[in-house]
Amino acid sequence: MPSTRPFRLFLILTLFFLLAGCDRQEKRPTYKIGYMICNSEIETGERFLPLTRYLSDKVGVDFVFVPVDTQEFEKRFKSGEFALTHTNSLLYVILKERYALELVASEKRGQFGTRTAGAIIARAGSGITRLEQIRGKKMAFGPMLAPTGYLAEYDLMLRSGIDPERDLAHYSIPSGSFKHEKVIYGVLHGKYDVAAAPILDLEVMAREGKIAPEEFVVLGQSPIVPYCTFGAARTTDPALVQKVQKALLELTPEATAELDGQRLKVLKAAGIDGFEQLLDKDYDPIRDMARRVKMPPYQEY
Repeated sequence: MPSTRPFRLFLILTLFFLLAGCDRQEKRPTYKIGYMICNSEIETGERFLPLTRYLSDKVGVDFVFVPVDTQEFEKRFKSGEFALTHTNSLLYVILKERYALELVASEKRGQFGTRTAGAIIARAGSGITRLEQIRGKKMAFGPMLAPTGYLAEYDLMLRSGIDPERDLAHYSIPSGSFKHEKVIYGVLHGKYDVAAAPILDLEVMAREGKIAPEEFVVLGQSPIVPYCTFGAARTTDPALVQKVQKALLELTPEATAELDGQRLKVLKAAGIDGFEQLLDKDYDPIRDMARRVKMPPYQEY
């Protein structure tokens, strides 16, 4: 009687290769998305983890949410850690100029859609009603790499003939998280005479009942500039980038993602209105401001 050993060996090898093929199908590629920390790491996770899961489901890969401190972002991006990025518009320009970051989609939020502005504010009733009156006053800025919490206001002052380094009594940046809210509350409660406040943050805080618009005087407002932006590293597969872009642009208020057993509305969780495709030249106003203020990527020493 012929031996059945070769036949059994054939069956075992066939089964092994079939199972190996199943494993390969089940293991999806993994890519990291670096998210600039907004107000805090926890808040950034609450906002963008559902969006990350939505993109994973739509694109068919596993995207990993990675919160990144603003000051560390360039170093970590340069190391090749991230396939995709979600940053403010100034960081987008820095990474575009230095590492050829590709524009994917721009975030829409608030009254100006994909754009927002910076403002210099004072408390109503303080006696400060005009921009030129801020000379000799105490001022607070948001984070130094904030396009509408530092850059736009610093540029506005220079263009108005006010040198922040010489004409203010003092200026500072609050420590810790939620810096934009801190400078706004600081003006409201008299810690600072004036502050650099993003128009969007004033809008959101008023909508949430944290402040009332009539409590402040807007002394000056910058031109509107692009808001937060998705980008892709130049080494990221163009087909993957195209799928991500399509998924972002097609996002609707009804789109959901499952996270920790909950079905969440993606845009609502992120606190945004959607995404739009801008052109790189739409970011030229940010570049112009950075050149005038001599900030990255055009800093001078």
